[in-house]
Amino acid sequence: MDWERIKGKLEPIFNAPLNWRKIPVEEWNKLIEAQSVLSKNSKTVHSHGKIYFLLEMQAGIALVLEIEEMQLTKTEKQLIELVLDATRVPEKAKPINAATEEEKAVYGIRDWVELQLAMNVSEAVVPDTLASQLSLHSTMIPILFRGGYSDSQHVNYKELKKLLESFFETELKLIPLQEKEWLILGAESLLTASEGEEKESVEDALTSICFGLHEMLANEWMGECHLSIYYPQPAPAETLLKIIGEMRETIRLGEIYYPGISIHFLWDMQLEKLLRALPEMEQLGFVTQILKRADQLPDTEMYLTLEEFFAHDCNVSETAKKLFIHRNTLIYRLDKFKQETGLDARSFNDAVLVKVALLLYKVTKRK
Repeated sequence: MDWERIKGKLEPIFNAPLNWRKIPVEEWNKLIEAQSVLSKNSKTVHSHGKIYFLLEMQAGIALVLEIEEMQLTKTEKQLIELVLDATRVPEKAKPINAATEEEKAVYGIRDWVELQLAMNVSEAVVPDTLASQLSLHSTMIPILFRGGYSDSQHVNYKELKKLLESFFETELKLIPLQEKEWLILGAESLLTASEGEEKESVEDALTSICFGLHEMLANEWMGECHLSIYYPQPAPAETLLKIIGEMRETIRLGEIYYPGISIHFLWDMQLEKLLRALPEMEQLGFVTQILKRADQLPDTEMYLTLEEFFAHDCNVSETAKKLFIHRNTLIYRLDKFKQETGLDARSFNDAVLVKVALLLYKVTKRK
């Protein structure tokens, strides 16, 4: 394990030197026994004002990183433990008798991704030894999904990969990431296979792929799950870390703003991403200013009416059909909302303000 490289990345983050120590195993065990909470974490030891992080055992010697205890906050200590655990655990989690070199590379990618993200690295190139084994220099379509299956349900990598390849009718790469989270790297041919007789946009083709996959997974394998898909990547090795982060954020935004929906697309989340960055007080203040109230929204009927109105591009006729109400009834509701707030949802400028307020309300009402 390249501990020197990891040490070199950690030191600038904490602005403190990390020192190597080699401690005989007998002495290390005594340090562990001296701790009152030894059962909680035997890989981190506090002794005489210093913290020792165990890296690995080598022929009766414990290789550790040493740092002054007062130089770390509790959160920083936990981050170091997380980084080191992300490095150690995959070694144990890897199948000892992995059947193929591809499987070994898949788990290697998993280890590498989680280590980079644990160290707050958002952009990095996959090591060529791994990228070459998984053909990450050719165009691929990334799909991220998180299963809703129970903790007791065991998911077999080979069986899941076989199921996915049967569904897509082509070979693909499957990478397990966090718990219940999987990354699919599909061939570019999936895009053309999803197109019908009429030429459709890339977004429409990707949407079709995602909806088909979700239906199959929900009905035949894991039950409900959350999915996100990304644009085809000509060189996934260079962008893999970045797109995993963006797809995770897309799913997280979808869960916040659209809790009843399981498929989330990054091209639909630009506004939500922007609003999420606003300070909490500004969010609440905007909602209060626009809707004239922060404690509750206009009645549920009005809320649903506005949601459908915006979903149908402010088209009165289409919205009325969707709500199964008369056109005049819809106009009456919009006029009523205008009287209450002074905003006409049929006007572009006012519609933008109301749309933003509705999105922010979904967040602020839960705080």
